[in-house]
Amino acid sequence: MTSSAYLTGRALHAPAPRRFRWPRWIADRAPVLTIVLVLIVVWYVAAILMNMTLVRGAFERNDTAYSLMDLIAGTLDAERPLVAAPHQVVLTFIDLVFDYPPDSPRSLLYHSWVTLSATFVGFVLGTAFGILLAVLIVHVRVLEKSLLPWIICSQMVPILAVAPIIIVVLGAIGLRGLLPKSLISAYLCFFPVAIGMVKGLSSPDPIQLDLMRTWSATPLQVLWKLRLPASVPYLFASLKVAITISLVGAIVAELPTGAQAGLGARLLAGSYYGQTLQIWAALLAAALLAAILVGITGWAERWAVRRMGMKP
Repeated sequence: MTSSAYLTGRALHAPAPRRFRWPRWIADRAPVLTIVLVLIVVWYVAAILMNMTLVRGAFERNDTAYSLMDLIAGTLDAERPLVAAPHQVVLTFIDLVFDYPPDSPRSLLYHSWVTLSATFVGFVLGTAFGILLAVLIVHVRVLEKSLLPWIICSQMVPILAVAPIIIVVLGAIGLRGLLPKSLISAYLCFFPVAIGMVKGLSSPDPIQLDLMRTWSATPLQVLWKLRLPASVPYLFASLKVAITISLVGAIVAELPTGAQAGLGARLLAGSYYGQTLQIWAALLAAALLAAILVGITGWAERWAVRRMGMKP
């Protein structure tokens, strides 16, 4: 074999050059990170445009010469901006979380815990009530036509209109504090659980139900052995919606009461005194709480699915 043929053979069998690949954890999260980056850029642009008139007026009142860069810098560091810049929100959030003791009324941790306690109680009550309603609707066909439409209609009334009524009525009979807020959270979160569980409990095929009847299974056995396992995916999909709605309900319930503690109270105080950064920091705390709660629900779903021998 000539040297040229030898070199040609080696070239044909040479391994292809390795292509660069991002680590898997980056590739999996790239779409979400891209959307977050775009939203941050849009947020900064909105902060500059919305705060420009405010900052320009401050410069003109003080008879101070300014350039375009001074104007942009002022829009991103305004003390009471119309739209807070992302870095202002993060810095205010860090200040309210780490610069005060957790039990201080000025700490966001303290207010987050107050709201979270009402969220948790309302979520438990709403979930239990929603599952109970779903079981009754599936097993009592009369309720499917008589009760289900009213469940749907109950969510057509704005919660901002219902919350003050519930607070006033319960306050008149001596119930104040955690329970009224929890009931408003339960009022909001029972709906997705009930609808999802009705769908889940009705999901087994007719042939599976016929097989259970062939084995002389009682309705309770059919529920426990067939309907409930089949409804697990529907249940956790509903719980992810319900837990966030429960948090929203707890925050909304704090607004008409003039509460002194809770994320809703921080939003209300910030709007009263024009503390825009405090409002945005409380909103960031609520968003982080919602993300954590959904994450915990997702972890519980994966654990339950593995215990049942199903693929996550």
